[in-house]
Amino acid sequence: MPNKVRYGLKNVHYATVTFASDGTPTFGTPVAIPGAVSVNLSKQGDTYTFYADDGSYFELGDNASYEGDLVIALIPQSFRTAALGEALDGKGVLFEESNPTRGHFALLFEFTGDANAVRHVLYNCTAAENTLEGQTKGENIEVQPETLTITAKALPNGGPVKAKTGDTTDATVYAGWYETVHQFVTPT
Repeated sequence: MPNKVRYGLKNVHYATVTFASDGTPTFGTPVAIPGAVSVNLSKQGDTYTFYADDGSYFELGDNASYEGDLVIALIPQSFRTAALGEALDGKGVLFEESNPTRGHFALLFEFTGDANAVRHVLYNCTAAENTLEGQTKGENIEVQPETLTITAKALPNGGPVKAKTGDTTDATVYAGWYETVHQFVTPT
C-alpha cells in the first residue's frame, strides 16, 4: 500500500565519502545524528525550454543541487571532525580553523508515512554551522537546537544527487538503508 501522507523526520545519519581520481565514490558506514528537529532542502537548478512549431518543442531540466538547513538538537563531535573540518587535539579540545577543510558526506534520513517510512539519501553533501547562539535559562527551559546549512550536489562521476525508497523498494535494500549507502543498480 502506498503512502498517502508524510510526517515526522527521524533516523538522520551521515556517511563520509571520498572520491577516486575518476570521481568514483567510496562511502563509509553511516553514523547516526540523534536529535533531528527539521530538514528544509530546496532544489537548485534551471529548466531550459526550446520553442519550435509554435510551442514547447524540447525541455531540459537541470537538477544541479539541493541547499537548505538541517536542524538538530546538538551537532555530534564525530560530525564536527568528519564533516565540518574541526580538529580534536590531544587533550580532547575541538579547534575550528579559519579555513577548514570540510569533508564530503552522504546524508540519510526518513520521513514517517501512513504505510511506510520513506528513506532518503543525498550523496555528495557539505555542511557549515551557520550560527552560534544561546540564552540564559528563565522560568522555563527552552532548548536551543543547532542548524547546519547543507549543500548537496551530484556525484563527480556523473552519479545522482539524491535517491529515496518507494512503493516497490526491495525489502533487503530498505532494511539495510542505514548499514551501507545504497548506490544505483541498473534495472535488468
